[in-house]
Amino acid sequence: MRLASPYALLLLLLVPIILALRRRQQYTVAVRYSSIADVAALAPSLATRWRWILPCFRTLALVLCIIALARPQQGLGAIKVSREGIAMLMVVDISGSMAALDLQIDGRQSSRLNTVKQTFRTFVQGGKNLTGRAGDLIGMVTFARYPDSVCPLTLDHDTLLALLDQVEIVTLPEEDGTAIGEAIALGVERLKDSTARSRVMIVLTDGVNNAGDTEPRQTARIARALGLKIYTIGAGTRGVAMVPVRAPGGQTVLQRIRVDIDEAMLTEIATLTGGQYFRATDSAALQAIYSEIDRLEKSTNVTEQYQQYAEFFPFVLLPGLGCLVLELVLSTTRFRKIP
Repeated sequence: MRLASPYALLLLLLVPIILALRRRQQYTVAVRYSSIADVAALAPSLATRWRWILPCFRTLALVLCIIALARPQQGLGAIKVSREGIAMLMVVDISGSMAALDLQIDGRQSSRLNTVKQTFRTFVQGGKNLTGRAGDLIGMVTFARYPDSVCPLTLDHDTLLALLDQVEIVTLPEEDGTAIGEAIALGVERLKDSTARSRVMIVLTDGVNNAGDTEPRQTARIARALGLKIYTIGAGTRGVAMVPVRAPGGQTVLQRIRVDIDEAMLTEIATLTGGQYFRATDSAALQAIYSEIDRLEKSTNVTEQYQQYAEFFPFVLLPGLGCLVLELVLSTTRFRKIP
């Protein structure tokens, strides 16, 4: 048993004050009578002897109403809300080359980043042979020259996907680059404290490590020591790709660039941690990669622990109102005082 609003009991301190003020406000009305000697000699009636019960009813009603305001509750038992899932962190490259238009979604040409967004959304929500990741703790890190933690590990996937929609490719030259080692280091920091039995990082990039001071293989060894598994994905077609760039005149034009992905390094990172490396040359390949990850080992994530309570204030409020009604009825009928 507990009180949901215990501070309401402080109102009990006002009860003596209210009763004292009410007693002070009472007044006596005199009635001229020739002699009350005969009346004074009479024994007090039952109503006279029991009239003291009226202020008791009034006081009890006030006390019970205050207790009802404190909302007494009875616990029905502890409940743990848990789901089967893994702790998963998406590490997404947002460097300028992710704007390359060499992937497709439903037969339409799309940039690498938009394709990643679309397939990742399907992976989280389910569909296209994917069961969805309702029980998984999922977070997100983006990186170009510098890594950025966009969303911590969470079961609130609606918020996660809303943040994913806001992810854009970097536009400032000084922020462009591909710091894979720095991104993995931040991902390790976000995953290492998770209690899930299976902790997975998915690193998706379309380039080589050309920024930052952290060497990717070194961070992979740290991840292995902490029991983290890294899946790496190289996104982009082979050969050359068309990338929209801004010309000096301000208009956007397509420019051919060579697709250069350090597959050897990405493969070594995945192998060191017990993961796998995949090459995604189209959205179908990305779907297949997510389907593979969809079969990962699951563990129990306890997301919330709370106590269910039943409200008991009606069982206090109703007797209080009953006492008040009873006091009003008796004071105007059997215990009526004249004048």
